Amino acid sequence: MTEHRRQGREARRNAAPARVTNYRRLRHPFAPQRILSDDAVAAIHETALRALEDLGLVVLLPEARKLFRQGGAAVDEGSGLVRIGREIVVAALATAPRSILLRAPNPARELTYEDGALIFSPGAGCPNTQDRVRGRRPGCLETYEETLKLHQSFDVIHKLGPSSEPQDVPTPVRHYATMRAQLTLSDKPIFVYARGRGQVEDSFAMIRLAHGLSNADFAGGAWCTTVINTNSPRQIDKPMAEGIIDFARAGQLSIITPFCLAGAMAPVTVEGALVLQHAECLAGITLAQLARPGAPVSYGGFSSNVDMKSGAPAFGTPTHIRMAIGTGQLARHIGLPWRSAAGSAANVADMQAAGENHMGLWACLMANATLTIHAAGWLEGGLSFGYEKFINDIEALQTIAELCAPLESAPADLAWEALADVSPGGHFFATPHTMERFDRAFYAPLVADLANFGTWEAAGAQTSTERATAIWQRLLADFRPPDGGEERGERIAAFIARREAEGGAPPPD
Repeated sequence: MTEHRRQGREARRNAAPARVTNYRRLRHPFAPQRILSDDAVAAIHETALRALEDLGLVVLLPEARKLFRQGGAAVDEGSGLVRIGREIVVAALATAPRSILLRAPNPARELTYEDGALIFSPGAGCPNTQDRVRGRRPGCLETYEETLKLHQSFDVIHKLGPSSEPQDVPTPVRHYATMRAQLTLSDKPIFVYARGRGQVEDSFAMIRLAHGLSNADFAGGAWCTTVINTNSPRQIDKPMAEGIIDFARAGQLSIITPFCLAGAMAPVTVEGALVLQHAECLAGITLAQLARPGAPVSYGGFSSNVDMKSGAPAFGTPTHIRMAIGTGQLARHIGLPWRSAAGSAANVADMQAAGENHMGLWACLMANATLTIHAAGWLEGGLSFGYEKFINDIEALQTIAELCAPLESAPADLAWEALADVSPGGHFFATPHTMERFDRAFYAPLVADLANFGTWEAAGAQTSTERATAIWQRLLADFRPPDGGEERGERIAAFIARREAEGGAPPPD
């Protein structure tokens, strides 16, 4: 190697990294896969419509039943059973938007929710948290805020999710603490629980105050999202029905997501479970459009199977993968963007946890899911959010994000000169082609240790879980709130103080 080349390489090593990544607005890099024939997709759709017409579903909210009745559905007030004709569903699908703008405090974080977009959201809805330093414990406001800081720290997490439930805050005022934390600690699209009309109205008011929005401005894009879980099989409860109606009328995004576990709350076959999921999803979408035609709404599916020995939910299984891909086919059949989910049933951040989550992520990738929830950190089937699990899952998400950048295949990328420079049996380490690109050619691992055994052992022989501990600790220690966060907090402070003095908004019974 010449002295000039040696000096050039040393200069590059000491310079700032040349590799620049952009994981903010991803598009699916691969064509969607299929597990069902076109005829099978059509048959599942037809059977779901038949189930809504002939079997119906119970809707527990009188206001929702009234909307269905006004839309032409057959309603039995005594039982709450609603039978929805297919013409009503077809009309609803015609008005549901195909592309939805997800607004954010930082315009650079805004997202377009549509077919082809690839959006990741963290593990959510967890009552407990766990890490190697503090063990497993009930979620509290401190851990809720810590998880938001971790979400904010990685561009590959595109929107927020409630990873840790702050159980030390009373439920009538909990939404004030969670909204304040989201609006001050992050500049990404936010999440609002549909836990009763009072809490939803308060949350909408805080968003408008924080951003200085008029009602028209607020309705001009989805400033928040919620997830609507039906009560499978074939029931929509009061808070979920209220959430669909309130979000629709306010122009905010509701993600209709039956949680159909084959063998328990759904038929044991993949096709049968998809029929039930599809029917319940169509019912929720129809209610949103009856409340306000054109309201932003998302098709959703988070379905897997149960362990038939214990009844426990399982994730990353062949059924989970098939259900995800089949759901994608059904969503494209009706022309709507949609959400799926990864996740793990493992109790700790071990090989099972990684394997199940990776299988779930690849299922969502093959299915071309618009939004993948529980993409990082989800353990115990959602009972716990793991800090080390989150960091290791980020590695997987960033690997997928790297695939979204298309190969340029320019003449220089074909590397003819490098091929000519190296004799048979030689190596490419020092060719000009390599030296010009070595500091930006490859993804730099976040957690993975690529050293040989001796070097790894001498450095402490740490596992990836142990290395992840140091990463999340450093991120929390160095965290700085995004621009504008403090000001947003100040704008909602008086509202929160007044509403807390009034007793807040208790969730419905």
